[in-house]
Amino acid sequence: MADSYGLAVRAIVRDEKGRVLLLRRSTANRTNAGLWEFPGGKVEPGEFFENALERELVEECGLQVRLVGVAGAVQTEASDVHVVQLVMKAEVSGGEPRLSHEHDRFEWFEPDRLPVETMIPEFRQFAEELAAGGG
Repeated sequence: MADSYGLAVRAIVRDEKGRVLLLRRSTANRTNAGLWEFPGGKVEPGEFFENALERELVEECGLQVRLVGVAGAVQTEASDVHVVQLVMKAEVSGGEPRLSHEHDRFEWFEPDRLPVETMIPEFRQFAEELAAGGG
């Protein structure tokens, strides 16, 4: 079992119509290939989480965002580390959607149409809350 902890950040990004952005992990990924997730990633040592989230969103999907709140947190397990995933609420402030090599598709979903069953398990609770009108 892992003895160390890492931090990752994710964003529930909404557009001007209130739709939520999801990215689908490409089949080249070792974990969770083909499943949907909220954009984001690891926080580098010494990096502020909001800077990490801004960097990850530009890298993964080409968007700039404005953080508007905290959605929650969840812990995930990797083989060598416990990862705390901080999930933020955000709005698009610029950029055009595009994909990195990590993903093969992006889509804007109405909150009540989020593909809960095909999301990474750790993020399903957030999708269920959004689909129920929360968040």
